[in-house]
Amino acid sequence: MTTAKIIPATGRRRLTGVVVAAKMMKTVTVKVDRTVLNTKYQKRYTVSKTYLAHNENPEVKVGSAVVIEETRPRSAKKRFRVVTVVA
Repeated sequence: MTTAKIIPATGRRRLTGVVVAAKMMKTVTVKVDRTVLNTKYQKRYTVSKTYLAHNENPEVKVGSAVVIEETRPRSAKKRFRVVTVVA
């Protein structure tokens, strides 16, 4: 479900993922999946990574698909913000 795009005007990455936790105030945990190919056996497998993202929108719930974008560091671990809710 990953589509990593770099916006040319800003040079920031945009990732698509699913919200897995929304228990913090103005912060959500987003899981981003990407497909990797094993070089020796040519088998595809999925690698997941979670990101903490700043969220001003209270409509984002667990299970929502969102687009997150790189931003300046907002805390020790937050480096992304929620741009839009896909579904």
